[in-house]
Amino acid sequence: MSRSQLDTLCGIAEAAGREIMDVYAGDIAAWSKDDASPLTEADLRADRVIREGLERAFPGVYILSEESSSHGVQADVFFLVDPLDGTKEFLKRNDEFTVNIALVVDGRPVAGVVQAPALHELYFAAQGLGAWRRTASGDEPLRTSRCAGDTPVRVMGSRSHGGDALAGWLSRLGREHSFVAAGSSLKFCRIAQGEADVYPRHGPTSQWDTAAAHAVLEQAGGAVLDPSGAPLRYGPGRPILNPYFMALGDPAATFPSL
Repeated sequence: MSRSQLDTLCGIAEAAGREIMDVYAGDIAAWSKDDASPLTEADLRADRVIREGLERAFPGVYILSEESSSHGVQADVFFLVDPLDGTKEFLKRNDEFTVNIALVVDGRPVAGVVQAPALHELYFAAQGLGAWRRTASGDEPLRTSRCAGDTPVRVMGSRSHGGDALAGWLSRLGREHSFVAAGSSLKFCRIAQGEADVYPRHGPTSQWDTAAAHAVLEQAGGAVLDPSGAPLRYGPGRPILNPYFMALGDPAATFPSL
């Protein structure tokens, strides 16, 4: 992906973010989907803007979104989209929700954009172009931190999930640690910024929840690994639900298995 194409993806995510914030500013109505997860007008408005933007800028590329999918043949090169990741955070009005757009090629997220519209933060990355964070102050490159064996581990976790599995993992860590909670795909982005070291995920996630932020973290020097230690993979032919995974700032660091 070229820098101009990545900039186009950023613009599409920002346009979706404006739709979300328009809903966020008023009364938020929500209803439940078949899987009991919440859905709002913001999800649908953002999905429409993203789909129209991608179809205009990248005609013919398959789009798989949480809220819709392209007609026609699924492909090994496709966009993976969550128009509003962290709908629970959106409904709680804690600002920690994101727009996620990833380009996946042969199972790998080679480019990704994560926008946090309420926080005025944009994270973007592509293979060969590095990873970046954009705020009102401008663009800054992202680089993960190395995790030395004698320093406390900064563990990221979810505001909405966790439970006994995470507590058990922390008990096996065998090192001093701190725990920081964050919503949506921002957990990956905080690691990409060097503000945390590891995010062990024991609960369910879907492909569109992780792919864009996975790209950001990987291009910043990190990794996202499945329970076998292999990179997390994506694709229309794979289960929509991800396996458990571990997001690492330092791929050489060793932690308890999931």
